[in-house]
Amino acid sequence: MRLDDRLRVELMRATARFTVSYGDDLGFAGRELPAPERIRVPTRHGRVTVFLYRPAPGPLPVHVHLHGGAFLMRHPAMDDWWCRYVAATAGVVVANVDFEVAPRVTYPVAQHQAHDVAAALAADGTPVSVGGFSSGGGLAASVALQARDSGSFAPTLQVLGIPALDLSAEPRDGDPGMISPALRRLVRRVYLPDPATRLEPYASPLLAPDLNGLPPAVVLTAERDVLRAEGDAYADRLRAAGVRVVHDVTPGVDHYFLTEDPVRARTTMAMVAAEIRATTPARG
Repeated sequence: MRLDDRLRVELMRATARFTVSYGDDLGFAGRELPAPERIRVPTRHGRVTVFLYRPAPGPLPVHVHLHGGAFLMRHPAMDDWWCRYVAATAGVVVANVDFEVAPRVTYPVAQHQAHDVAAALAADGTPVSVGGFSSGGGLAASVALQARDSGSFAPTLQVLGIPALDLSAEPRDGDPGMISPALRRLVRRVYLPDPATRLEPYASPLLAPDLNGLPPAVVLTAERDVLRAEGDAYADRLRAAGVRVVHDVTPGVDHYFLTEDPVRARTTMAMVAAEIRATTPARG
């Protein structure tokens, strides 16, 4: 790994809790929930911290959430507002996963940890859905593929928000928008240093040869986001494979699709919560 890459990523990791702030105006529900419970879940790459947002006592379905940050920023609290909203509105326990990121690890550690946490939470028969934003959306798609291929559990829904689904594609200089070519190249060099791994379906779900048998999906893309084409193409491929897909495109916005249009965000967030509630039945 290049020294300048390591220094840049370590700085991003160390300062994420101070520099990453969004969603402050989107706490439409769940502010009154208590601080999340912190648990530790074993995975094939060690124990992982998971923060549980619980709207009520007793057995409840679980929605596993995977935060963004380009596999470089380890800061699950960036999506505290979203976890609180989903818990309060969908009536599920939201499990916010603190998976490991580069440069401490490389692919496939985050993908494995995300899957293993979700599978562990489903092990006692608890209905489990999975979702995420940006790189976390790509992780959620990876979890669904891993679960199908291994038979570990059956996610009830996959929520893919502005997902990064093809880490093999070479960024083009001059691409406009929030997600710069330089950042995407940095992710590839630091988290996926072996170019061959970028072609693997668990790294780049869009490249999976077969999408049959995957859970229903909510795919959220943004009109001006450089990642939109990946999300749109994945939604089309899922639908062609017979998977039920709700595909929602927020017009006129870039990657931070909810915060750029907080008025429309109310409708988008309510739709996602309704899909989670409808597809993730209460435990008997």
